[in-house]
Amino acid sequence: MRFQDKVAVITAGGAGIGKATAEIMVREGATVIVIDVDVARLEAMADALASAPGKLVTKMLDATDEALVRGSVGEIAATHGHIDILVNAVGGSTIIASPGAKVDELSFEDWQKLIDFNLNATYLWCNNVVPLMRQAGYGKIVNLSSIAGRGLAGASSSAYAAAKGGIIAFTKHLSIELGPSGINVNAIAPSITLTERIRPHWEKRSAEQQAVEIKRTPLRRLAEAEDQARVIAFLASQDADFVTGLTIDVTGGV
Repeated sequence: MRFQDKVAVITAGGAGIGKATAEIMVREGATVIVIDVDVARLEAMADALASAPGKLVTKMLDATDEALVRGSVGEIAATHGHIDILVNAVGGSTIIASPGAKVDELSFEDWQKLIDFNLNATYLWCNNVVPLMRQAGYGKIVNLSSIAGRGLAGASSSAYAAAKGGIIAFTKHLSIELGPSGINVNAIAPSITLTERIRPHWEKRSAEQQAVEIKRTPLRRLAEAEDQARVIAFLASQDADFVTGLTIDVTGGV
């Protein structure tokens, strides 16, 4: 099993890509600490994975709160001794009323919400976890960007594109900064992925709009959360020991 004896922290792990990643890692032997704000989701995950080879630990907290993040990392370190893997899955565009707002329609408040939500949590968790990884001389960090960060998602806002482009740059810089300490830092850039959060928005599109989106995807389907999670798991595993600074577009060929 790829993650035997590894300790992984996954933010926003109660649903979507984070959840799918947690399920893979627990089933492959890891102790996975899932961070989320939804207690019902966390309880359902704990029940579903109770008999898996690894162990699921749930923590309900706001992954963007600096004091809570610092305290949680301290608790995890005290309990488990080390953190081998960090998956920063907090992010998204649907926290504002009009995720596809044009720049002249986008309020400064909504701009700030998207920048803060998509960048701050990734920074905070890296800031607090990296000292443990440096001490161990080992670590795998995987961040979640988006093809919006490549300028390839016309339906999303400029704020979301800027935030996700920031994740790509942050990932590249950290890979250079942390490589000498034995820490790999990579990211994925998903296309539309039918998570619990995105599926309702997708289903509001007309059949014609859906057909256009599917046709522009060479593999002729949209991604499921598991498609993204499998690539994250690869980057977090020893299979990717010589891969760092990379953002992989997981898009079905878009």
